[in-house]
Amino acid sequence: MTTDTQRPRRGAAILRTALRRNLGAMAWGTLLMGLYQAGETAFPIALGLIVEHTMRGGRSLQALALSIGALAVIITTVSLSWRFGMRILQKANTTEAHRWRVKVAACGLQPVARDVDLKSGEVLTIATEDADQTADIIEVVPLLISSLVAVLVAAVALGLADVRLGLLVIVGTVAILSVLSVMSKRIGSSTQEQQARVARAGAKVADLITGLRPLHGFGGNHAAFRSYRQVSTEAKHQSITVAKVNGAYAGTALALNAVLAGAVTLTAGWLAFEGRITIGELVMAVGLAQFIMEPLKLFSEMPKYVMIARASAERMALVLSAPPVMTPGSERPAAGSDLELDCVRHGTLTDLKFQVKAGEFVAIAAYQPRAAADLAAVLAVRVPPTAYEGTVRIGGRALADLSVEAVRQHLLVNPYDGEIFAGTLRTNIDPAGTSRTVPEAVEASLLTDVVALHREGLDYGVRDRGANLSGGQRQRLSLARALAADTDVLVLHDPTTAVDAVTEQLIARNVAKLRRGRTTIVITSSPAFLDAADRVLVLDDGTITADDTHRNLLAHDEAYGLAVAR
Repeated sequence: MTTDTQRPRRGAAILRTALRRNLGAMAWGTLLMGLYQAGETAFPIALGLIVEHTMRGGRSLQALALSIGALAVIITTVSLSWRFGMRILQKANTTEAHRWRVKVAACGLQPVARDVDLKSGEVLTIATEDADQTADIIEVVPLLISSLVAVLVAAVALGLADVRLGLLVIVGTVAILSVLSVMSKRIGSSTQEQQARVARAGAKVADLITGLRPLHGFGGNHAAFRSYRQVSTEAKHQSITVAKVNGAYAGTALALNAVLAGAVTLTAGWLAFEGRITIGELVMAVGLAQFIMEPLKLFSEMPKYVMIARASAERMALVLSAPPVMTPGSERPAAGSDLELDCVRHGTLTDLKFQVKAGEFVAIAAYQPRAAADLAAVLAVRVPPTAYEGTVRIGGRALADLSVEAVRQHLLVNPYDGEIFAGTLRTNIDPAGTSRTVPEAVEASLLTDVVALHREGLDYGVRDRGANLSGGQRQRLSLARALAADTDVLVLHDPTTAVDAVTEQLIARNVAKLRRGRTTIVITSSPAFLDAADRVLVLDDGTITADDTHRNLLAHDEAYGLAVAR
């Protein structure tokens, strides 16, 4: 398995990575948005020059046409630079957000889990909202620079009219940013807490939806709803807090910007009254005081967006920087290998020892359901080899020395509660679209009656979690998917608990026939599968207590007969 040695460790590193690989788009975006802001600022300057020229007696049609042409050039520049600048920046933004979404999703889907204390719902929020907000930094920096350009152009133009006007803009801008930078830190911390609480609420919803059927079964749905309501209320209160902080920030920014614009206007009026600037310069100053409000507003909002992007990047770092639960090896198991468990101790398993030779069909009758679940978890590598005593070997090689991806290509453990996805019967059976044994898998699992029920056949639509299928249909669909994978070693955990006895008998025979010559292990108490197996291993109190055929065990082991009889 390949590992990402360049994985960023902190939120700041994630932001630097995003900025570094979008330098070209940001450079073009900054140039075009700078032209836009310069054009916006040039408009009142041009009006002032036109008024000044007119006041000095320059009244000719040629001068008027020249003035109109200059204004048209400025307006065209403003329109085109904004259009193409934002197109470049938003394309880079959405592309970067897509990259981070894929990266977070890859961490959640890779064979080795990460040691991070987050639920799947929280990871989903990080992969969507936080990825989008982190990528906003691609737009924030060019807009920040272009706004600075507008402020500097305005300060220089006013300074040429009177130095005091230029200094007033510069000093006022610095003062506004100093005040707002302090307030933006509060926004960053509040936003980070809000994102965490919203993510927890999303995780709670995901958990409740997963367990909705059993909750309804024992009447626990009302208590579950109250639990979610409490989590959601906490998220709501934090969102209100963030809204208050954002409102205070926006109000303060608007007030300070208005004060600065008003100060420039009043100062320009006083200087004109004193005769120190001309009427044209007064018009320019008043126009700049009005137009400067937009870049100042944009400029003053940038610290807030930077802090939000930083908070989101820190949350992404929780997933991307989390160490793997285990460090897998690099070897690959050979095809047709034996499977051996040597003195494995984990959970309820105590000194579990058995061997399944290549090509055998072995059933494991687990008297305790917990022991069956622990065995399935060990074989599926959901438990790191370092977390239990003993050794699991495939073809004589320890599981810890093998690549997890290679193990899962060689050995498939199909859980009793296999997930059903929204899509079609076909995409659930063969998600990758590469299996050559889909018809055989459908027939062996007796999913044929489900296919025959619908005109679309295998293209029949399946709702999320198989909501439009019965329990038995979902179980057979999951079994068909496992059989279609056609792996060297297949482990089935209670594959037919939701089907009737006749159907179970047929499925057991079909599976034995389809898997002939390949290693198959069925963890079950089903008499049909136990009888179809070459031999049965009895798992009691965490260890193997008997190894024989189903019929011999029925004849000579009373406890076995009581355990599996139906």
